[in-house]
Amino acid sequence: MLAFLLLVVAIGYLLGALPFGYLVARAKGVNIFEVGSKNPGATNVRRVLGKGPGNLVFALDMLKGAVASSWALLASTPGFHCDIPEMGLDFVIVGQTWVQLGVAGLIGAMLGHSFSCFTKFKGGKGVATVAGGILLIIPVSALIAAVVWLAVFLVGRYVSLASILAAASLPLTVWLRDHPPLVIVLTALIAVFVIVRHRENITRLLNGTENRFVKSKPDEPKA
Repeated sequence: MLAFLLLVVAIGYLLGALPFGYLVARAKGVNIFEVGSKNPGATNVRRVLGKGPGNLVFALDMLKGAVASSWALLASTPGFHCDIPEMGLDFVIVGQTWVQLGVAGLIGAMLGHSFSCFTKFKGGKGVATVAGGILLIIPVSALIAAVVWLAVFLVGRYVSLASILAAASLPLTVWLRDHPPLVIVLTALIAVFVIVRHRENITRLLNGTENRFVKSKPDEPKA
């Protein structure tokens, strides 16, 4: 079981490491690591290149999080028997184990997105990738986190603050919905990771210097 779990994390990492933000920006002749916030996430791509490329990166980052989680889910349907003698694997997956494996794959994707082996271990903050995974694994908790994100964003127009509070809500809702302890711990680790990745944003929020995401008028540059 442990060997399969490590395999799930490793494949998740490779999927998460796919640098879609960098590739989409590079296709437009831009090195996203050198402009704006120098972050390859969808928010920076949108600020620098516009709505189309930004939305594309967001969708692709969500997709890799979803795939990193879902391939393990497909291979771990309750009652699924895994028998791979070459790897010493022979076990039956039952009950909530599929959720745990899905979260493990998502953690791998989150690490891959933030520390991509394809971009010298530079990367984004993992919000879209995490969103894509949890939507499949724990959809109710994911929708609650999405509502939190939207409410905070609409009030303050701070993408970073919305992402931080949405991440923080995740382990709480998982706990309230009585998921197994391991799932609570794993989602708490995801929340802590996302918050730590936003530490510079937190500093700017406290100093009142964080950029707000505002709609630009036709004759004005984007904020």
